[in-house]
Amino acid sequence: MHVPDGFIDAPVSIAAGVAAAGAVAVSLRGARRELGGASQAAGSGGEKAAPLAGLVAAFIFAVQMLNFPVAAGTSGHLLGGALAAILVGPYTGVLCVSVVLLMQGVLFADGGLTALGVNVMNMAVVTVVVAYAVFRGLLKLLPDTRRSVTVAAFAGALLSVPGAAVMFTLLYALGGTTDVPLGKVLTAMVGVHVLIGIGEAAITAATVGAVLAVRPDLVHGARGLAAPLKLRIGGELVDAPAAAAAAAAAVPAAGAARSTKPVWITGLAAALVLAGFVSFYASASPDGLEKVAADKGIDQNVKEHAAADSPLADYSVKDVGDARLSGGLAGVIGVGATAAVAAGIFWTVRRRRAQDLTAASTSAV
Repeated sequence: MHVPDGFIDAPVSIAAGVAAAGAVAVSLRGARRELGGASQAAGSGGEKAAPLAGLVAAFIFAVQMLNFPVAAGTSGHLLGGALAAILVGPYTGVLCVSVVLLMQGVLFADGGLTALGVNVMNMAVVTVVVAYAVFRGLLKLLPDTRRSVTVAAFAGALLSVPGAAVMFTLLYALGGTTDVPLGKVLTAMVGVHVLIGIGEAAITAATVGAVLAVRPDLVHGARGLAAPLKLRIGGELVDAPAAAAAAAAAVPAAGAARSTKPVWITGLAAALVLAGFVSFYASASPDGLEKVAADKGIDQNVKEHAAADSPLADYSVKDVGDARLSGGLAGVIGVGATAAVAAGIFWTVRRRRAQDLTAASTSAV
């Protein structure tokens, strides 16, 4: 759903950019609390919370390269807002997706530069707000179990994608550069993005479920989840007696001091494989917005990307003739650059949080 330059006029693009900047500023403040809480929950310290958030951004970048078919001649890809919000929190989630969009626009000429604010509002802010609201609402209604977290993640992700499509339609109604009936745009956008939302939901639920299975303490949306104590007897896991569970609850969680390094290494390796190898087999069909734009004539005034001459434009490395190698190298570079930039931002945010807490404690003495 990357909006190119020329779909939305300058005044609305500027207004969207201002709104996006405001959302990012609010998210920077909120992320201080989320990253601080993550480090305390995992017993890992802020220096480990920041790289984990950077890993989420890198993973989203990688999975966005994997377009999957959703209808004849149309494909979709992960937007990532729901996944980021549930794994690292809504404020940090907005920043994760925003970093991905920035890297894609600047390095890979994917999504217009003047339309960056539009894309942040559509793909970062709206998806996170819709997904996390649905997620938290369902968790209040469902049993307090890991399965409920996965189900709520599925539903939140499913609804976040058509929510972004509605936001695009609203911005198009305010500043579209072509004369296409609004009803046709809305129907086409929501229709195809409901289908894409199913893929988004499946990817989000599978990823959240996988992390829950090995390190539930690292899932922001699962904090406070009551997990029954299990004992291994005869090779099988059984519920522990109430007395044993109560005794275990009185002792600090054994996972509190567990290292996050295996998770970080595994996640980064998965992102590199997806972007560097699996992406070659992704669907080549246009994504939902591209298809709707071509069919309805929204793309009549599209402008060439300002970074069209980038050596990494269109997710390929300039002067590398082999398509598989070129795309794979571009994907690997993108994952590494996104992880580094995002981790640096989150480390700075986390450090500012630590400084604020130190200043507060000093003034209280």
